[in-house]
Parts: sequence; C-alpha cells; structure tokens
Amino acid sequence: MEWVDEGIVLSARPHGETAAIAEVFTRAHGRHLGLVHGGRSRKLRPVLQIGNHVEVGWKGRMPEDLGSMTVELRRGFAAEAMARASDLAALTSVSTLAHLLPEHDPHPGLYEISLFVLSFLEEAEVWPALMVRWELALLDELGFGLDLSTCAATGTSENLIYVSPKSGRAVSAAAGEPYSDRLLHLPAFLIGKTNGPVTPTDVTAGFKLTGHFLKTRVLDPRDQIMPDARQRMVALVCASG
Repeated sequence: MEWVDEGIVLSARPHGETAAIAEVFTRAHGRHLGLVHGGRSRKLRPVLQIGNHVEVGWKGRMPEDLGSMTVELRRGFAAEAMARASDLAALTSVSTLAHLLPEHDPHPGLYEISLFVLSFLEEAEVWPALMVRWELALLDELGFGLDLSTCAATGTSENLIYVSPKSGRAVSAAAGEPYSDRLLHLPAFLIGKTNGPVTPTDVTAGFKLTGHFLKTRVLDPRDQIMPDARQRMVALVCASG
C-alpha cells in the first residue's frame, strides 16, 4: 500500500551509512515512521529537521510496517526558528509533545493548529498564547479535554476565573473564592473574555494550567516526565515576559 500526504517532521535518526528513519506527524495518517533513503545526504538533511513542513510519500506492504518514505520541503520552520532560543524551544516542544499521540491515529484538527502555531513563531507577542491553546487541543485529542464553558459548582458562564485541578472544569469567582489557594487560574483569553492583548501573566497562568493536566492526566500514568523542550520553552517565555 502507499499514500501521499503532508506532515511535520517530529524526528529523524541515522540508519546505516546513508539512510534515516524519519517520524512525521501527517494530516491524514497521523504519526508515522518511514525509512528515507539518502536521508543523511547533504540534500535531505536540511529537509529532515524537526518542525519542518514537508510533502510525504509512504510505501509499505502493511500499515504497521516501517516502509519507505520520501520527503520534500514545503516550509523550513526549523531554519526560521533558529534566530531566537524561545522560538526554537517552542518548535521542539510541539514536535516532542506530538509523540504522545497514538501512532497512525489521524488528528487533522490538531495538525492544522500545529501548522498555525509554527507559522507564527516569528511573532514573539503572539505565539505563546497560541501554544497554550495548542496544548489544550492536545489534551482534548488525547481524551482529557477541559470543560471551561460553565462553572462546575453553579452552572454559570459568568466570571469564570478558576479551574479545578481535579475535575478540569471551570469555577466562577464567587464559588471558588473559599478555595482559591487550591484552584488553578483560568486566563481570560482561553474563554474569549478579553478584548485587549494577552499579558505575560495570562500566558504564564495558561502554561501552568495545561502543564498540570499534561502531567497528571497524560505523563504520570505513562511514567513519563515533562519533556525538557517544554520546560525550556516555558522558562524562556516567562523570563522574556
């Protein structure tokens, strides 16, 4: 069987003297591995950089086979991100966290959001908030989406400023006040309640929120720790803010 798709390079490792085994997050075929002949060549090494947007061709006997893969560059996000350490950390974080997705399982919505975030990496005032939204979307795709629409205690959709660290549901200011020291803060930009720019404080609260649920609902049950790339990205964003 064979298919043609587009994707984002997640990793590439040497195989033999001239080939490489590439892992790509594709639009219609999910996270997929393939053997790229000549992948270590001067021509293909720049294409197989983490985060690059590529055209992918795959051929194999069975879907679960390694198969052979061809790649052609669409946009070199990796080269664009080299100018700033925070941009490179964000690109690497997207590529690393995407490994949490099941192999061969399509997630076209998250794929589109991923490309959208990568396309804004040169705009330092914009992409951190987009990255928080990407992590929320990742949680949703993994089956651990948060309910930020109404208050868990009262059902109101007004004045939502907290999130329960246990249920993942929003909590209003009035209902959460007695327990504020135990609740996570809900940045207004995640529920469309702000008309102004997203502040560094909002972004920091957003990363703390998504980081908590990535750790407790996804990583801890798998006996994994938060990827270094994600920790580095958050540290750089918070330092620059």
